[in-house]
Amino acid sequence: MSRHSKIEFGTDGWRGIIADDFTFSNVCKVTRAIARYLDVTYSKACPVLIGYDTRFLADQFAHTSAAVLADLGWRVKIVDRDCPTPVIAHSARHLNSAGALMFTASHNPAPYCGIKYIPDYAGPATTQITDAIVANLDRASDAPPSGNSSDRISTFDPKPAYLAAIYRILDVDRIRNAKLKVKYDALYSTSRGYLDIVLNHCGCEIESFHTYRDVLFGGGMPEPKGEQLIGLVDAVQIDQADLGLATDGDSDRFGIVDEQGTILTPNTILLLLARHLIKNKGKRGAIVRTVATTRLLDNFAAIYGLELYETAVGFKYIGEKMRETPVLIGGEESGGLSIIGHIPEKDGILADMLVAEAIAYEGKPLSQLVQEVIVEADGPLYNHRVDLRLTNPHKKAVLDSFTQSPPTQIAGLAVKEVGRKDGIKLYLEEGSWILLRPSGTEPLIRVYLETNSPRKVAQIAEAMERSIHQLKPVNS
Repeated sequence: MSRHSKIEFGTDGWRGIIADDFTFSNVCKVTRAIARYLDVTYSKACPVLIGYDTRFLADQFAHTSAAVLADLGWRVKIVDRDCPTPVIAHSARHLNSAGALMFTASHNPAPYCGIKYIPDYAGPATTQITDAIVANLDRASDAPPSGNSSDRISTFDPKPAYLAAIYRILDVDRIRNAKLKVKYDALYSTSRGYLDIVLNHCGCEIESFHTYRDVLFGGGMPEPKGEQLIGLVDAVQIDQADLGLATDGDSDRFGIVDEQGTILTPNTILLLLARHLIKNKGKRGAIVRTVATTRLLDNFAAIYGLELYETAVGFKYIGEKMRETPVLIGGEESGGLSIIGHIPEKDGILADMLVAEAIAYEGKPLSQLVQEVIVEADGPLYNHRVDLRLTNPHKKAVLDSFTQSPPTQIAGLAVKEVGRKDGIKLYLEEGSWILLRPSGTEPLIRVYLETNSPRKVAQIAEAMERSIHQLKPVNS
């Protein structure tokens, strides 16, 4: 197998394990494949931007990529320190660029790195763009750069322009007047030196944790949920803070803890911020969500007479819709969102600050705001996800069975409709639903579900696991 046959662009770029498939030679190859796309799309008068996160060697991979592009005649501007993905995306549009290369593996474990191309419209590359890049790989050399074109490379600071854009969106004075007490866990991510600066600018009393680079992310995951936020929960409860905030490794996903120490789900935050944007900021527009995201957003859209669009999983599909029509808020259950008036890329920094802003407007505890919006949207509904590791033949047998002869009932609930927008989605009675999505890179099937009681969550999850395990391939 040739080394570059491992290079596959998923929903958000190419990721691999450092020193296994994510190597300097493969970075050179992918950079040259991207450059071929740039050659037919942009003028060399436009600079190519490069950013990177806090991972091991991410900065070195970025500088190698910059040297390759400079050899090919491109003028390159590379960030002066690790930076958030939404920041380099904002710069891609702000600086009239030929797009940006971002070296990140987002929330993946420490051994991973990645590279994604962000076009000049400041959102994720479409499938058409990544397909064109992948098609260039066969002809792309993996030779190292010459190092003779450094005069085409310069560094820049993307922070001032990005912060100015954030301050235009936020009601800074309103947040200042609220005098919020905030705990911020950077989780060793790129949001340090960004989110804490915004919080200080907005007059919040803050205590920050893990605001330094650690390529092993403290031995944990750079993902703002679950056990990664235990320390943040404790800090909020001990000091009776108004909220706790975090981001993932490249700061495009958010983590929110309310004043009681409850870690709020992305589904809940999407609902809360949709209401805040309409009620407090007078905004209108469509609501866009992925197939795996709560249908409470559908209820909310109906209440306020807004269009509701459902997309495949991946923020690139939400970003596409944001470029086509005014979108009030677009988001996904995995923790990414953006709003009207901002870039079509998920932004954990902005999401965190909008929650602070919502508290400032309402003058109520975050937990109370959550309860109010759930009742308004005719909730609660309960979500769950199960990741099942299966052999590839078993995975195929499951998908074939659910595609060709989907069940008529699950856990006593009738299947009313089957959707195939992304994976297989079973719409059940009482508004419940189940989504099966295969992983494109692992022998894994993800089962998402939503229903109206914790008891039914357990029943549906058990029924799905049982039926999937019964569908083993004939020869296994």
